[in-house]
Amino acid sequence: MDVVLREVHDSDLPVFYRQMNDPEASRMAAFTAEDPADRDRFDAHWKRIRSSSAVVRAVLADGDVVGSAAVYGEPGEREVTYWIDRAYWGRGIATAALRALLAQVPERPLYARAAADNTASRRVLEKCGFRVTARASGYAQARGEEIAEVVLTLEH
Repeated sequence: MDVVLREVHDSDLPVFYRQMNDPEASRMAAFTAEDPADRDRFDAHWKRIRSSSAVVRAVLADGDVVGSAAVYGEPGEREVTYWIDRAYWGRGIATAALRALLAQVPERPLYARAAADNTASRRVLEKCGFRVTARASGYAQARGEEIAEVVLTLEH
C-alpha cells in the first residue's frame, strides 16, 4: 500500500469528522473531543490548527484519505498525534504515516501520549523510535473516566 502525506484540504474535513465519530476508534484513542458530534466545534478546531504553527497532514493510502497526522505545541514541548480510519488498522499505515511525518519535522525532542492499554498505538510509536519516558493519568472523554496513559519521547 502506498502511503503519502499531503496538506489538508477542505474536502478532507468531512472524512476526518466521520472517522472521529467512530465509537470504537474513539474508545481506543481515549483522549478525544468532549463532544465529537459537535460539528461547529470540530470545524473551529480544524480552522484553528490549520492556521497555527502545527504541521498537519492528511494521510493517503493508495490515493484515499484514511486519516491525519500532526505535530503541534510549543518548541521543546511539541507532540505528535495521528488518527487512522479503523477500516485501515493493522496494515502498517500509521507507522508509515508517522515515519513520513517525522521526516518532514526534524526537530527533537518530540513527545507523544497514548492510553496505556492502547498497545497498537504504543507499538507504532516505538517502531518510529519513541520510548516510554513517563506514566501519567488523565481524563479520557471517550471513556468517561480517568485512565492510565504513557508519555513517549523521541530524542533523535
